[in-house]
Amino acid sequence: MTPWAHAQAPELSGQVFAIGFKPYWRAVLKQFLPSQALIQHVDTIGAVPDDSTAVIWGRAAAARHEAERRNIAIFHLEDGFLRSVGLGAEFVKPLSWVIDRRGLYFDATRASDLEHLLNYGEFSEDELHNASRLVQQLNALKISKYNTGEQDWQPREKASTRKRILVPGQVESDASIQYGAAVDEHAPAIRRNLDLLKAVRSANPDAYLIYKPHPDVLAKARDAGAGEALASDYCDELVGAVSLTHMLDRIDEVHVLTSLSGFEALLRGIPVTCYGLPFYAGWGLTKDMQTCERRTATRSLTELVAAALMRYPVYSLTHSNECASNSNECISRFVTADEAVQYLQQQRDQQRSGVQKLRHKMSHKARNFLRRALNRWRR
Repeated sequence: MTPWAHAQAPELSGQVFAIGFKPYWRAVLKQFLPSQALIQHVDTIGAVPDDSTAVIWGRAAAARHEAERRNIAIFHLEDGFLRSVGLGAEFVKPLSWVIDRRGLYFDATRASDLEHLLNYGEFSEDELHNASRLVQQLNALKISKYNTGEQDWQPREKASTRKRILVPGQVESDASIQYGAAVDEHAPAIRRNLDLLKAVRSANPDAYLIYKPHPDVLAKARDAGAGEALASDYCDELVGAVSLTHMLDRIDEVHVLTSLSGFEALLRGIPVTCYGLPFYAGWGLTKDMQTCERRTATRSLTELVAAALMRYPVYSLTHSNECASNSNECISRFVTADEAVQYLQQQRDQQRSGVQKLRHKMSHKARNFLRRALNRWRR
């Protein structure tokens, strides 16, 4: 199959300059670009010739401005919404990336390919049928972005007669907070997890608030937010490494800044309140505390899923460093969202077996060692 993102970007089938990719991620980059891409790695955009094509990780605003000035077609890369069994911060390789010409889905200050697709795209009956089936599949298998955490959580007994609101934490240094949390100047400028908790408590004084720190923070792969240690002062329960998808079965509402947890809740029919502007806000599916004048369409859940999970990401199953010379074999790396979900389920089941648990534990320790070494190197 040819992923939608590749079809929109014929420039990626020729010479492509990859800006700033460390050796560990170069094989992964090759995995997600078209098999015809001739990748040349450079350290900065200054090494990219005028009138050429380049890819870069993240928002990279300075590189984008330089690219516009020098007529370079630049594409921004980021993790997709069904990523892996395990955390990217612990160097678990991804199953999906997105390739965006306009911007990135977490940046509400400018349009992205996903926003443009939701504003103006048309979806066939077959696509919407497949999107509906994909939602059922995700719910039945309880598949999420990272697919981590314990599965035996139960709310405390005192929650039984109160509205249960889940407030997911985020990594406060992430770009999704900087460029998606406080965009509307007329809305409350909330950028911290603790301030979100306070706002939710103020608006819902009698609710049973459950706060879930971000998985990267729980794994000590990223720093906790400012004042986040005081979260228990404003919530009724603070949960640890618990599977989000298993929690959602027992939740009445989810309140977020820009967390993907809100999208996970929508997939399961749970009301979502957004204090920031994540990609899924502004389409009539969420209660929004901020507005985005660019987002003018009203979308159904199946249309949102067709755009965000079926068209926008590139799914690839191979982790090999080289693509076989046969072009058909190269194309077969790319799979549909349905196939990606089945693969994630298989990976998760394998990790639960005794041998795989041991391997995963050893791999986890090795990745943590590598992460600490890289952090020391960066400093």
